[in-house]
Amino acid sequence: MNAEVESENSMELMKMRWMIGTVMIGLLMLAGPTVAWATQLQNLARIKGSESRTVVGMGLVVGLSGTGDSNQFLPRARSLAGVLQKMLDESTLPVDVSGARNVAVVMVSATIPATGIRSGDRIDVRVSSVYDARSLEGGELFLTPLIEGRDDSPVFAMASGRISIEDERLQRTGFIKDGARAEVDILAQTVDAQGRINLVLDDAFAGWTLAANLANLINNHMAPDGPEIAVAHDQRNVLVRIPEADRANPATFISRLMQLQVHQSLVPVGARVRINEQTGTIVISGDVQISPVIITHEGLTISTIVPEAPATPENPQVRTKVFHELDPAQAAGRSLVNLVAAFNQLQVPVKDRIAIIRQLHANGNLVAELVFE
Repeated sequence: MNAEVESENSMELMKMRWMIGTVMIGLLMLAGPTVAWATQLQNLARIKGSESRTVVGMGLVVGLSGTGDSNQFLPRARSLAGVLQKMLDESTLPVDVSGARNVAVVMVSATIPATGIRSGDRIDVRVSSVYDARSLEGGELFLTPLIEGRDDSPVFAMASGRISIEDERLQRTGFIKDGARAEVDILAQTVDAQGRINLVLDDAFAGWTLAANLANLINNHMAPDGPEIAVAHDQRNVLVRIPEADRANPATFISRLMQLQVHQSLVPVGARVRINEQTGTIVISGDVQISPVIITHEGLTISTIVPEAPATPENPQVRTKVFHELDPAQAAGRSLVNLVAAFNQLQVPVKDRIAIIRQLHANGNLVAELVFE
């Protein structure tokens, strides 16, 4: 009997030690230092001249089975067909514009990637009906030149091919995989005539502080012995001069530059509230604060249940508040995060949350940038 008791006591002691050890490990993990993050420079900025570009054209989709443009727009389709044939000097190409809703005038667009393309490369094409075509399914795009949106633009690519419909609910738009062939080389222009690179900060990070921090970081790591090669031109642009020794082949220098590790402390996070009213999403970044204010809103009530002793669910006392005050003496109480936490606890509808935040900003109580998408 004693052996059994001792065995049970030993087991209980082992369980207790295991629980204490687990709790201590958890506390050590919670108390441990927060690991600061770092990111590459290319995640914060891009090089000017390496942007994507859009080329467009007006074209004809032929071979439709009664779902093309109506007779009302037939003259325009015939005129466009004549222009295309004359431009291409291929008048023998069959372009049947008979009036049986077998053609549709379309807008054609393609995106040239930021890395550029070479003559002969192929890119995807998007096609959208201009007039009253019911569907582009089964149609084929007649050979269409693609240019930039200016009068003196050269022809960058030629588009053609059978159209695929991505979404059955959107029959008036489609795409052509590898539907355009580049006619000229379109290369990224990353270095200007003075041998400089222009770093453009992303909108989410743009500001004088980060621009100055990045210029200092580049000078310290890429030109530690001077002279300085980077300068903050404004809150969104940092100019970097490529050293003379690297200008003949700047690829290695640019690669090292864009892979520089930027520590978290160098990237200020501004107080910003971003709201998407369509999805009901509220994103809070930075130290968003609210000045002392008392809030009431239609449909917003704060109820507390104070049961009399002994507490029973059958006999509670209910107190209702239609005002919610933020205590100016408590810094935590002035944070928008705390207000949103109260919204969550009170199950305030998203529409009402957005209305309250909008009013706080309009009244000057919300100390942050408010952005609606």
